[in-house]
Amino acid sequence: MDQNQENLQKTEGVMPPQKKESLWDILRFAIIALLIVIPIRTFVAQPFIVSGTSMVPTFQDGEYLIVDEISYRVTEPARGDVIVFKYPNDTTKYYIKRIIGLPGETVDINEDGSVIIINDENLKGLELTEPYIKNVMTKQVAMTRELGAGEYFVMGDNRPASSDSRSWGILPEDHIVGKTFLRLFPFKDLSLTPGIYHEYESGI
Repeated sequence: MDQNQENLQKTEGVMPPQKKESLWDILRFAIIALLIVIPIRTFVAQPFIVSGTSMVPTFQDGEYLIVDEISYRVTEPARGDVIVFKYPNDTTKYYIKRIIGLPGETVDINEDGSVIIINDENLKGLELTEPYIKNVMTKQVAMTRELGAGEYFVMGDNRPASSDSRSWGILPEDHIVGKTFLRLFPFKDLSLTPGIYHEYESGI
């Protein structure tokens, strides 16, 4: 060690640890890290990387997200939430979509792609205004889906390029992992609760 390094250590009030102490510190740090990280990863938040273009322009391929896994333990999923869930036809795969229809509602999709929600407050149905959609379907197969208890209708923001409830059906609540909480990468797009809209001009 040169004189400058020795002086710096004295100034900072630190000394190189003994080898036995160093190994114990590393082990202790590893144990503490595991005790903190594993429960957080399992019950609180989990990282995911967006794969594909089904949520463009809200989310781009390769973006790094942190998903909040704890909020839905105390609140119900809401229309407009962007969620990560286990794909019902293969629970080893994870999808990211937006909640469109809620339990007990009827979702009507017209040929022009417009979405009508029928529920107790809107027996005649009200059309969703969806500001997050940029790529509009030129022609959509019209369909109606009635949702039971614990069932959700989800769709990608990039409607022409999304495999969602229109093709594979309803999403059971117990398949939901959590909602998007933080976009970490790319850094220029760093944001909290990215892509979540709760204010619909239709009033739903």
